[in-house]
Order: sequence, then structure tokens, then C-alpha cells
Amino acid sequence: MKRTRHTPEQVINKLREADAMLSSGRSMAQVLQHLGVSEQTFHRWRNQYGGMKSEEAKRLKELEVENARRKRLSPRRSSTSRS
Repeated sequence: MKRTRHTPEQVINKLREADAMLSSGRSMAQVLQHLGVSEQTFHRWRNQYGGMKSEEAKRLKELEVENARRKRLSPRRSSTSRS
């Protein structure tokens, strides 16, 4: 099966779709098969994006990218500076 990276907006839409399907009486296995994700991925998404709106998730992703960029640019501490 081909791996796909989902955007935060896609994840939130899939979580909403999953909630609707679960509340209509479908089993978790049916929902996961319809979404095309594993149970582990579903729970990770729910922990990370549960209750967020698309705009909030987009902003979170932007901040994560910015933080990663800053970490790469920041000078590393040298071991000689310790006392």
C-alpha cells in the first residue's frame, strides 16, 4: 500500500468524517478501512488534531516548520562552555 502524507486540513476532515460514521453505527474497522488508515494513525491524529479547526491545524503546522528551521539555525552549545 502506498504511503500518503496528509495535510492537517485533510486529517481534520477525515476525523470529522470518522466521527460521523461512528455515530451512525459503523464499526471502527469499517471506518478505518473507509479512511484508508491504520488504527494507530487514527488515534495519533485524534490526539494531535482532535477538536481543532482547519485554520488552527494549519497554524500549528506552520509553527512546527518554523521551530524546526530555528533549531537548525541556532548555534550549538560547545562542551567547553560548561563549568
